[in-house]
Amino acid sequence: MKSSPCLKVLVTGGAGYIGSHVVKALGERGHEPLSYDNLSTGFKESILFGGLVQADLADYETLKEAISGFEPDAVMHFAASIVVPESVLDPIKYYTNNTSNTLNLMKAMEECGVKRLIFSSTAAVYGIPSVVPVSEDAPLSPINPYGSSKVMAERMIEDVGIADSDFRYVVLRYFNVAGADPTGRIGENSRDPSHLITRALKTANGEFERLEIYGADWPTQDGTCIRDYIHVDDIARAHIAALEYIMDGGKNGIFNCGYGHGYSVKEIVDVVKRVTGRDFEVRISDRRPGDPPVLIADSSRIRSTLSWKPLYDDIEYIIKTAWDWELRLSSKKND
Repeated sequence: MKSSPCLKVLVTGGAGYIGSHVVKALGERGHEPLSYDNLSTGFKESILFGGLVQADLADYETLKEAISGFEPDAVMHFAASIVVPESVLDPIKYYTNNTSNTLNLMKAMEECGVKRLIFSSTAAVYGIPSVVPVSEDAPLSPINPYGSSKVMAERMIEDVGIADSDFRYVVLRYFNVAGADPTGRIGENSRDPSHLITRALKTANGEFERLEIYGADWPTQDGTCIRDYIHVDDIARAHIAALEYIMDGGKNGIFNCGYGHGYSVKEIVDVVKRVTGRDFEVRISDRRPGDPPVLIADSSRIRSTLSWKPLYDDIEYIIKTAWDWELRLSSKKND
């Protein structure tokens, strides 16, 4: 580890929703990020610190050139396709972008001698867990190509860690990330959001005619799916903790990122209406393929090993920061 507290970090997908919040957290702590993003779903203006290499991970020569030229101390890998129903319809896209491109990244890292990786994974690797909250030791039984593509990437990373004793990694399995930068600088800026909270807020703001709820006959208390929602800045802080951990010689590890309790879709809709003060139409539709009924994290490992403590475990606050961001986006569009 360098004697200087400043670390150079290559961030794939740094213009995306979660990646941009992590770039912000890195910059605010005096580190030097460099984003690598093809801008297919990300936005250049979301990058608040460091430079941008606009390229695809499939472009191996450009990727290798970016790594060798920047000489990062660590890589944080966010670039991925993440929409579960789309993965069911187009699995090749997901195995290409999430699995094959991760392999490309790891080959380039190996060739350039970069030995530290923090990988953005997902609770979708668990499928339908038999025990909830689900721990990192639960069986990996994904029920959609998105989850399967991430399992394959995780296994590649683990195998490299076994083969190379100098290679250090942290895998962070996200549950449902939501919210926005509390100062209003960045937030989710998706062209076609799939996340429930963002979609509900856009419906409250009149951008969609109605909100679709996919199934009200799930085996839950009110018949709708239950998820563990975590503020995006708490996710960013988890990445900073993971970076410090592996740079200080911490062991390779896999950690859930969630709060340990969940809310149903109907409960989220009620909170959105309360926070925004706006009513909107909600329509019950058929279940979507690839959705588990309940996903809640056992986050005890990340709290104990990385000393991670969430700051924003408050669903109303999470939704309020996201709502403030939506209003800011609307204001920009109307200027």
